[in-house]
Amino acid sequence: MPLPEQNLTRPDGSPIRVLAVDDETSLTELLSMAMRYEGWDVSVAHSGTEAVATAREVRPDAIVLDMMLPDFDGLEVLRRIRTEQPDIPVIFLTAKDAVSDRITGLTAGGDDYVTKPFSLEEVIARLRGLLRRSGATTVDHSAKLVVGDLVLDEDSHEVTRGGDEIHLTATEFELLRYLMRNPRRVLSKAQILDRVWSYDFGGEANVVELYISYLRKKIDHGRKPMIHTMRLAGYVLKPAG
Repeated sequence: MPLPEQNLTRPDGSPIRVLAVDDETSLTELLSMAMRYEGWDVSVAHSGTEAVATAREVRPDAIVLDMMLPDFDGLEVLRRIRTEQPDIPVIFLTAKDAVSDRITGLTAGGDDYVTKPFSLEEVIARLRGLLRRSGATTVDHSAKLVVGDLVLDEDSHEVTRGGDEIHLTATEFELLRYLMRNPRRVLSKAQILDRVWSYDFGGEANVVELYISYLRKKIDHGRKPMIHTMRLAGYVLKPAG
């Protein structure tokens, strides 16, 4: 399983800010999930008017922008935002795949262009590249996740709880990393499958239950539990109370 790259942050160490704009709520939810997994702060908008207002408020470091919106199109959104943030990197999303549409988006000032349907991994990879080239980021070399007395080092793959070393398989490590990047947040089996196993959502939920049980035996055995089942919703990791 390929390991995620090191975390990108703003030069002051704060999280990258990304604005995702699409009139499909389900799509902005998926994009938000993938970006938050990277440790980024995500804002969403579902219309051109909302996108311009949100960009003015949050001053994002990058924008993922649908070309077709209910009030005015992505090109007009970009024009308005660029009057205040002239150098902000933008990736256009569109269902159109004609060469002329690509040229229109790029010549209008877009930095990249992704045609629907796309993989979340592709969008994230392109965003990382744009953010690096824009100079808006630096690399967070600490690479440690801490929740309560649980510590995960993303570089060395060492995991400790209360100072005691815990040995995990590669898949257990990926699962724990995802839980720790989303502390106190309930994660569904479908979300976990998508981020840890990259599976479609059909018929494999039992593998999540199995690996959650493996983690519990290693993380929670003999200690106050940190991994909790939320009935009919999913799982959540939080500091032991």
